[in-house]
Amino acid sequence: MGKKKLLSGYRVLDLSQYIPGPFAARSLADLGADVIKIEPPAGDPMRSFMYTSQAGEVSPVYRHLNRGKTVAVLNLKEKQDKQHLARLLRGADVLLESYRPGVMARLGFDRDRLQALNPRLVHCALSGFGQSGPFRDRAGHDLTYCAVAGALSASGTGERPVMTYPPVADHAGAMQAVNTILAALLSRERNGKGLFLDISLTDSILSWQYIGLAESQDKNESPRERLLLNGGAACYNIYATSDGRFVALAALETKFWKTFCQQTDHPDWIARHQEKMPQKELIAELQALFSSRPLSEWQELLAEADCCFEPIPDISESAIHPQFEARASIVGRQPGYPGWINGKPVEVKADYLELPAGQAPLWR
Repeated sequence: MGKKKLLSGYRVLDLSQYIPGPFAARSLADLGADVIKIEPPAGDPMRSFMYTSQAGEVSPVYRHLNRGKTVAVLNLKEKQDKQHLARLLRGADVLLESYRPGVMARLGFDRDRLQALNPRLVHCALSGFGQSGPFRDRAGHDLTYCAVAGALSASGTGERPVMTYPPVADHAGAMQAVNTILAALLSRERNGKGLFLDISLTDSILSWQYIGLAESQDKNESPRERLLLNGGAACYNIYATSDGRFVALAALETKFWKTFCQQTDHPDWIARHQEKMPQKELIAELQALFSSRPLSEWQELLAEADCCFEPIPDISESAIHPQFEARASIVGRQPGYPGWINGKPVEVKADYLELPAGQAPLWR
């Protein structure tokens, strides 16, 4: 690809905080966009969120979410800093903000003002519940967005739901924002007009619930650990080994299940692949089998068998997995861009540029 990246020349103004907006803007920066992140005088709370270390030290999570960006401070309650923002907006291709509905208008940048400043601007408002509806002003975080969207209803044990980690609605919303922003930029290439994008984290994770919504379920009985893909099937499950480690088996197709059964000397299980779910008895038999040996022995027996088996590593073990080393998937102890272009990994910057206090940000 040479030095020029896919989004070279595009300018993104990032007025978001925490995870969703910064993750989305970071994805655009990874692809070459010039991203300026504006923070209030107190800074983005992610600078220290979930991270305790020496005073003033910035969280590695914050560094990852904002790599490749220029970070500057503006107090948008002050006239001069509002003027700086207006100047940036005139030259921007994309505005990404994560305020509650109505905040941009209260700051003096409602839709009419933004249209007047830059009619080609793609304005993406990324919020918890969206810009309309009875929940538009309701406070929330990833866990409650997942709850409302039904993302927790079928995940977990038979006794209770289990929260997702990392926050899935935050990242689903970030991905939806990036997809829609890129589509809006393509549309602008044809007609020269900007667009207003209303992206909801809750809607984003709801859009992933198509399997659950399509399943016919008994409303009086929990669907957890009862369906094919959430723990109801023996061939698609997680099992503990004798040394307290865990393995994942995903032998959904008959050929993979047959290979697993033959490799473990249980040809009698082959015909039980499609037993009615939940397959509690068969799951218990597989658990007894996996509990009979340590992880190392299961790896030796099944690692090269074509049966969709993998050990479950600690995250520190995943970071040095040979597959990720081969694809240069880790950059500075953090994930890189999740894709190759023209046979090569995308080169990303490992950090961000922070402007000194009081310095007005400028586009490159």
